[in-house]
Amino acid sequence: MRILGIDPGLRTLGWGVIESQGSRLAHVANGLCKSGTGDLAARLLTLHEQLTEVIARHAPEAAAIEQTFVNKDGAGTLKLGQARGVALLALAQAGLEVGEYAPNRVKKTIVGAGHADKAQILYMVRLQLPGCEPAGPDAADALAIAMCHAHFGGRAAPELREVRA
Repeated sequence: MRILGIDPGLRTLGWGVIESQGSRLAHVANGLCKSGTGDLAARLLTLHEQLTEVIARHAPEAAAIEQTFVNKDGAGTLKLGQARGVALLALAQAGLEVGEYAPNRVKKTIVGAGHADKAQILYMVRLQLPGCEPAGPDAADALAIAMCHAHFGGRAAPELREVRA
């Protein structure tokens, strides 16, 4: 199964595609969608267009996205939620079922600790996907999200919810 993982962000949205055959995982591609600065609506449109192109190019069969966590910056959380909404829209338009995972669930699955830092995630992604060189920390996180989805194999984890087109 080909899985697209997404680490949502307004400025930089990370994406990663893996192939999963049983317990074997292989890296396909990864990258970053960047929105630039300026008008929020234009930035969201740019993310949607770039992500739609990624979906068309790599033809995933399933997708996974990180759930939004609420932080101290309410305005930042809202903007992150809007970027996440745009990503969910692109996935739904492609007819993909989407697994949603809490950040701590992804970290615990990939690293073994729910409060792992970005360096630990990058290390484990490289270890589990030989030859993979993530385009940046957001792309490494997206690959980890896809790997988490491959691990659960569609089985409902407490944080997993399917969204149907």
